[in-house]
Amino acid sequence: MERTAEQIALSKMQARLTKRFHKACADYGLIANGDHILIGLSGGKDSLALVELLGKRAQIHVPRFQVTAVHVRVKERNYQTDLSYLQSFCDEAKVPLLVKDVAIGEVREGEEKEPCFLCSWYRRKTLFDTAQELGCNKIAFGHHRDDLIETALMNLVFQGALASMPPILKLDKMPLSLIRPLCLIDESDLVAYAAMREYKKQIHTCPFEHISSRAKVKGILSELRQLNPEVNDSFYAAL
Repeated sequence: MERTAEQIALSKMQARLTKRFHKACADYGLIANGDHILIGLSGGKDSLALVELLGKRAQIHVPRFQVTAVHVRVKERNYQTDLSYLQSFCDEAKVPLLVKDVAIGEVREGEEKEPCFLCSWYRRKTLFDTAQELGCNKIAFGHHRDDLIETALMNLVFQGALASMPPILKLDKMPLSLIRPLCLIDESDLVAYAAMREYKKQIHTCPFEHISSRAKVKGILSELRQLNPEVNDSFYAAL
């Protein structure tokens, strides 16, 4: 049976993402034999694509590694994902799923932090604790190339340093490494792929996502692309 234009487009995009995913894994040594990788699954397009790509890669015999997806729910944040959808998605990818609930609790006077900082800190702490409970040696995040570039710009503007999130980072205080297998993939490709695959969107998204410093930097990058459509290539080469 002849394939439709939509099927051909999906196949090409899958090949494009898979090629860049495999290149990142090879170039930066992200996966090794015997790894047990915990995937931080928020329910957004990036983490869903990460589950799909790592799930498929884990079914290849060399290297042999395990993957487990963990979805963290923060009590004080009014956004949520359809858990039944996440479960069916992980089942299809042959990736076990765990759901963890965490509460930020009362913040004492003088300890107030930006809401994004608190949410991120508690989510990461839960992922680190869960990884060690499960015996995982790596945690995979769904950060794409745009995320790395935006982080570099934020550090330049607010910290006076040109640094970003590395594709792989070995932690000093615990036996864990953080990996970012989507680091060579542009967000625009993930947006297109999510639409083609009809990824289900989160029920309630983060209430701060459009007013954060990252959102403003994302707007600046959008303007820079009007000057140079290949600005992502330029920034990543500089990093």
